[in-house]
Order: sequence, then structure tokens, then C-alpha cells
Amino acid sequence: MVHVGALPGTPRSSLPLAQIVDQACQEAEAYRDAGIDGLIVENMHDLPYTVCPGPEVTAAMTVVGAAVRQSCPHLPVGVQVLSAANHQAIAVALAAGLDFIRAEGFVFSHVADGGIINACAGDLLRYRKQVGAENIQIFADIKKKHSAHALTADVGVAQTAQAAQLFLADGVVLTGTATALPADPCELQEVKQAVKIPVLIGSGVTLENVENYLDANALIIGSYFKKEGYWANAVDPDRVKKFMEHISPLRE
Repeated sequence: MVHVGALPGTPRSSLPLAQIVDQACQEAEAYRDAGIDGLIVENMHDLPYTVCPGPEVTAAMTVVGAAVRQSCPHLPVGVQVLSAANHQAIAVALAAGLDFIRAEGFVFSHVADGGIINACAGDLLRYRKQVGAENIQIFADIKKKHSAHALTADVGVAQTAQAAQLFLADGVVLTGTATALPADPCELQEVKQAVKIPVLIGSGVTLENVENYLDANALIIGSYFKKEGYWANAVDPDRVKKFMEHISPLRE
């Protein structure tokens, strides 16, 4: 995860865009040099999040995404625009030449810490078609972290994954209840048995618990790769290197 600095117009914004871009590229290059398989660019520092980020955020994320793409031309690069700004993410990916997006609220509405997130699959895939972005894959969060799912308490995680598959997601992302908290390994097995599309783990993976998630198709790691394991800190190249050295033989 490349956690982009607070963007212009957001409450914690303090840096010019050029410096934000440079920092994002430095993070991306640190990951690349450590042997990471792919990157996701995310506006994680734009706290508090809004479900309707302005055009300035879309524009800035496009600039950042394009710069990261140029820095790491041989890695798959995706984007997530918080909060649940999935149409904007498609637009960013298309303009910046990225490969995929991570989407919140793809199927089944829920209540997130930033407000009510309505299911968007139908509108999102139609938008992707209209703008000629069908090459951009969509990896959809299911029963996402930082959210209450009482509205769909009678729908299990496997059923949610099956709905995402039916609605043409390219993969699903399974998380814990909050950033840096681990996903349930039992839920991973349940979802893997329920769908044929890729299943990704989207939070809480560490050097100590990674063997619980070897059946996943991919691991999205942010917090653990930062200094002291805290998402808002800078990337710690030593932590990334040790993790990659540990997991390399496990993937053979």
C-alpha cells in the first residue's frame, strides 16, 4: 500500500502536491526494490473521509497514480479512493494507466464510519463500460472493515462473496474489523470454497501470522510494512525485506 499524503483541500493537507507525489514515488520505489509483487495507491491520509470527495482529489490522485506508474512500470498498480469513491477510482486508473481498483460497497449496502455506503456494482460496471475502461479490474471488499453490517446480518461472508462474483467482480477482498486487524482464517477458507474468483486478504497480515493466509490469492499489506507497524508512518524497508525473505520459500 502506498498511503498518499493528505491531499489539497482535505483537513490535514499541509504539503504541496509536488512533494506529495515525490513521497508516494519514494514509497513505491522502496516496495519495488524489496521485491513486492504489486502496489495500491490510496488516499489514506485524507481524514476524515467523505463519500463524495471533490474533483480536486480525483485530479490529485491521477497525478500521483501516473507518477507511481512511471516509477514502477513493470509492477501491477491499482488505486483506491476513499471513501467508496469507486467511479472516481475508475477514472483515475483510466487516466493514469493503472491496472485495477479496490472498491468498497460493491454489493450489499452497509454503514461505514464515513456514512451509509450503497451497493454500486451495476452503476460502476456500466460506467467502466461507457468510458472504455474494461481492462481495469475491480477487486471488491466484502463485509469491509470500519463498518457495521447489521443491515445484512442474515447474509454470510460466503454469500456476499458469491454475490460479488455474480455481479462480475474480478476478485474479493476479505478484511478484519479495522485497519491492521487480521482477517479470520476460517472465513478465508469459507470464501475460497464459495467462489472461483481470486480472494485477497486486505488487512492485518504480519510476519507472524502470514502462514494463516497462504491459501489467499494475494495479500494487501500496509501497516506491517511501516515503521513500528503503524499505517501513518513511513515505509520501513527492513520490515518489507524481512517479510519478503520469509514468504519467498513459502510460495514455492
